[in-house]
Amino acid sequence: MKKKILITIVVIIAIILAIGVGKLVQDINEEKKLTEEFEEISKLIEEDEIKFDEINEILNRTVAKKDYAIVEKAVKTWYSDFVNNAKEMLDILNDEKLVKILSAENIKTDGPEFNSTKEYISNTKQKLESCKVTYYELAKEEKIMSYINDKNLDEYYIDYYKKEIFADVEQEQKDKTVENSLNEIIDLLEKSEKIIDFLIENKEKWQFENETLMFDTQALANKYNELLEEISK
Repeated sequence: MKKKILITIVVIIAIILAIGVGKLVQDINEEKKLTEEFEEISKLIEEDEIKFDEINEILNRTVAKKDYAIVEKAVKTWYSDFVNNAKEMLDILNDEKLVKILSAENIKTDGPEFNSTKEYISNTKQKLESCKVTYYELAKEEKIMSYINDKNLDEYYIDYYKKEIFADVEQEQKDKTVENSLNEIIDLLEKSEKIIDFLIENKEKWQFENETLMFDTQALANKYNELLEEISK
């Protein structure tokens, strides 16, 4: 009888161990899949030319199961917001209008009131400021945790989520490229706006002659050139 009881206990322990080992192996496999998935996203984001189609393809799929799938979706939702903000920034930076604000073509077409130019400058500055706010907001712990807090997950999965997200955020915070680029463009827009305002204020004192902007007085020409020089500083 004792022998049967002992065998039963051994079998139960063996089953428990097998289940535990099986779950551990499953967890390792799930985390490996997700690590590879997140590394692929980071790699695509860090490329000189971001491939948004490839990134979105990864963001829109789910490779994990059960609780890991919940973590995966939370991480990818955060990434999606990050990528969408990055795309909006790049769309602004790549807009041809940005480099044509002070072109002869734009001055002749939109001057002397420059209604379209003023509207473009104002809207673009607002968008860039909004992108900057979103960029920093996405790096805040409270915002990051908002993607996972209501998922009713065990602490283990919460910690795993933190590990995956905060590693990338910490790296982003150290890199000031985005911040510097946005500030440079905002500064460029503000300096360009000063020139446009100058042309509006003196709209009856300048004209084009053979594709050259000419002013009625040398003082006005000097002031215009002074404002132009500010852009290159």
